Amino acid sequence: MRFLQLLATVGVVCLALAPPPSASVSAFFLPNISSIPPSLLPNVSSPAWNAFRNFSGCHAGERRDGLANLKKYFRYFGYIPETPSNFTDDFDDALASAIKTYQHNFNLEPTGQLDDATLTQLVRPRCGNPDIVNGSTAMNSGKAESLSATHFHAVGHYTFFPGTPRWPDGKSDLTYAFLPANQLPDDAKAVFSRAFQRWAAVTPLTFTATDSYTAADIKIGFFSGDHGDGEPFDGVLGTLAHAFSPPSGRFHLDGDENWVATGDVTTSSLSSAVDLESVAVHEIGHLLGLGHSSVEESIMYPTITSRTKKVDLATDDVQGIQVLYGGNPNSNGSSSTPSTSQERETSDGGEPRAPGPRWAGRAIVAVGLGMLLL
Repeated sequence: MRFLQLLATVGVVCLALAPPPSASVSAFFLPNISSIPPSLLPNVSSPAWNAFRNFSGCHAGERRDGLANLKKYFRYFGYIPETPSNFTDDFDDALASAIKTYQHNFNLEPTGQLDDATLTQLVRPRCGNPDIVNGSTAMNSGKAESLSATHFHAVGHYTFFPGTPRWPDGKSDLTYAFLPANQLPDDAKAVFSRAFQRWAAVTPLTFTATDSYTAADIKIGFFSGDHGDGEPFDGVLGTLAHAFSPPSGRFHLDGDENWVATGDVTTSSLSSAVDLESVAVHEIGHLLGLGHSSVEESIMYPTITSRTKKVDLATDDVQGIQVLYGGNPNSNGSSSTPSTSQERETSDGGEPRAPGPRWAGRAIVAVGLGMLLL
């Protein structure tokens, strides 16, 4: 039996079953977290990827037990191309190259070594969508490039999915529904309503809840482990959620997380508490066509630490989404798209992959790297 916690102000907890094959979470809610026996709470003493911390100081030419798992991590998020052979525990050139690219994308010193700063970033909970596809990435560094007396040059690092998919012009009012088996309470549903509104405020799009899960444009569900889309969840922390590009509309969240629906997540007594709205705002960006950004303040930055709330769209998020849809015509200051003088480039690399559940509609292409003259 698997358990999902959806924590509210008073610590309301979901108890969830995860029956195969769908692994959907069927939940009921208890009135007080103190009524949950400790034996039923998730074991977070060793969250996903925590073993990577043992690689501190590891460098090229070394062999360490478990490095094969780190290579699998990098392959999962696009930093090492798919390979039919098994990974070894050798710190080889492929791993060094993956680490350098990862460091560059996350604004770290690109040493190619597993220093403490890199390992700290690696073990943070994150979105399950990849950062790179076919060797292409536009995340890079989101820091300002130059500052002069008259002009400030900043780099935009929003990205899009392959082919820049978006919802069609004639479908500006998108409907969304929740997997009925989840039996989410109104407080949890309200979280998603607020998250959708943050994107509606800066675009011409609107979002309307519907009771028809099968007919909804966007389908939201909590799942545990392998839930049939080729992207299994990994338990507490690790990957928190993933979403598919337009017009798929699939939005999946890990049912084993300690989700905080209401109240101040920063004051939670659980070190593994994750703010539901923060993750929802990020994944909705994917549902609308945005990829990951290296701008740490942006919603589309791939990672978020537990007990953190991050729900406000940054300039990079707004610029990216308005390239796809334009601004909200009813909102002063948000109705115009980013300047047409913005230069965007697409970097191409790597061998094409055959379409499959791992990449179809999910992998993020490097589009949207631009120089903005403000």
